[in-house]
Amino acid sequence: MGGKVLFTASTFSHILNFHLPYLGYFQKKGWEVHVACAGGEEEIPGADRVIPLPFEKDLFSPRNLEASARIRELVRRERYDLISAHTSLAAFFTRLAVKGMRERPRVVVISHGYLFDGDTPALKRTALSAAERLTAPQTDLLLTMNRWDHEYAKKHRLGKDVVNIPGMGVDFTELDRFPPEAGAALRRQWSIPAGGFLMVYPAEFSERKSQQVLIRAMSRLPEHCYLALPGSGALLESCRALADGLGLTGRVLFPGQVRGMGPWYAAADAAVSASRSEGLPFNLMEAMHFGLPAAVSRVKGHTDLVEDGVSGLLYPYGDADACAEAIRTLLDHPETGALLGRNARERAESFSLERVFPTVTALYEAALKD
Repeated sequence: MGGKVLFTASTFSHILNFHLPYLGYFQKKGWEVHVACAGGEEEIPGADRVIPLPFEKDLFSPRNLEASARIRELVRRERYDLISAHTSLAAFFTRLAVKGMRERPRVVVISHGYLFDGDTPALKRTALSAAERLTAPQTDLLLTMNRWDHEYAKKHRLGKDVVNIPGMGVDFTELDRFPPEAGAALRRQWSIPAGGFLMVYPAEFSERKSQQVLIRAMSRLPEHCYLALPGSGALLESCRALADGLGLTGRVLFPGQVRGMGPWYAAADAAVSASRSEGLPFNLMEAMHFGLPAAVSRVKGHTDLVEDGVSGLLYPYGDADACAEAIRTLLDHPETGALLGRNARERAESFSLERVFPTVTALYEAALKD
């Protein structure tokens, strides 16, 4: 006989991208599965009920307190056995919702990357870490995804039990269903000439993802270099304007939101990232699975996946010159790139859904037994 579980996150897309196998796991065990997130009510495979919440990105928005109040009422009415909370904002307000309850569900928080690290300005780091400490007593199990987050969470006791996991697992079989010809067709569609060197970085256009660094690096690279930036977000138009202003129209590509990145990885010669911080980035793991050499910023999350000079190249965050230099290494030394790509593919297999899924589900089970 199963129980009842509530998954919360800032957006439904987060659940769709990372957690469907786990919703299915609970449902197959006979559990009733509810999902509560911001956005329009969507159909979520593996969910028996989908509940829209008014989460907003601004931590201090009163709408987030409204969302927290709704979660508290849900918990009282539905009598969940387990809550699985995701994304920093939703996880904070979910735990705030159950604070002070005499009887509450077990709460598992999966941190997909704290939005602070040792280089974050002190005021911002203090505010964000204070939110984590405030809700630590409501965190029965905290799962982190990189070394820095894990060490910080253990040191500051941000959960009753803190365990590091290798991400949520990437379903590489889904990527592999695209035929090799799909990459060649995509290159033709976007007018990438024979001999053109295509780099790819799928990400939300936000301050943290820092696409501007890559665009500036492109202005320092040869004409046969191309950069694809799939995604959408608040900074998309400013990035497009920057590329046009630097004379990179036609070399920096903006495909928009893409579902199923397989053809783009198949089309690409390398993966790049300019992110300020990461948890354990799916996009990089996917690219590594395709055997793409990577040039990425030296930040947490990236350094957990890439060993500099072995399975990719690292450059200092925000340094467009250093980014361009790392990419030039791949351009000028294709044999090095090929070796990095082979090592990256081997490294990526540790993060496959097949390997990670049993670890995460066992931790869910253990949390219910404690």
